[in-house]
Amino acid sequence: MNNNLNIIAMIPARIGSTRLKMKNLALVNGKPLIYYAIEAAKTSGVFNKVVLNSDSEIFAEIARRYDVEFYQRPKELGSSTTKSDSVVYDFMLKHPSDVLAWANPTSPLQTGDEIKEVIDYFIKEELDTLITTKEEQVHCVYQDKPVNFKTEEIFAQTQDLEPVQPFVYSIMMWRNRIFIDVYEKHGYALFCGNVGYYPVSKNAALVVKTEEDLMLADYIMREKKQNKEKRIIEYDKLVHVLEGG
Repeated sequence: MNNNLNIIAMIPARIGSTRLKMKNLALVNGKPLIYYAIEAAKTSGVFNKVVLNSDSEIFAEIARRYDVEFYQRPKELGSSTTKSDSVVYDFMLKHPSDVLAWANPTSPLQTGDEIKEVIDYFIKEELDTLITTKEEQVHCVYQDKPVNFKTEEIFAQTQDLEPVQPFVYSIMMWRNRIFIDVYEKHGYALFCGNVGYYPVSKNAALVVKTEEDLMLADYIMREKKQNKEKRIIEYDKLVHVLEGG
């Protein structure tokens, strides 16, 4: 479902990284982290083109290797203090389209099928902005105050709680015309027009920010490669006793 919209996938790739050195080039199951975002975007089948957006020429080789386009953003948009709004605005001006999807390389377990689901939801709901989230049914507090439970009643079971939705950022997307108009008026536009959120799977919600995150993603990828058959849940032998087996 794309209603003949021109939709571009932009994959951001700064060479610098505060918490994990050059994380986009760190290997996960033998391939650079950024490969998985490129592959998922291509296999989703929903984009008119996929563009790797970086402050470093080194990523031009990655783009050539995996057969996508490359855009080298201005140097002033390559620092750790650069705002996402400015990166998106610059890219939209240089790459006109109807919709821009920011496909985040920090979500290596996000699949092409799930990206398609997100894009379809954006179009179906006639959104102007969408950001992916994950649903967590746990007791949460903010500044020492309950968010989704009450302290003046019986402790709620987690399955009865209203889920909270932390941002995942695996996909962020906007209608270009709305974003550009708002940005030029206010200097920011990440939440412009009709804003919606889409909860992704637990796999897609794994965000690589630290060395520990990277190691976990690598372990999952290697495990999936070695054990291609779907695993079934196994139980202790006492379960057979309880079930009368």
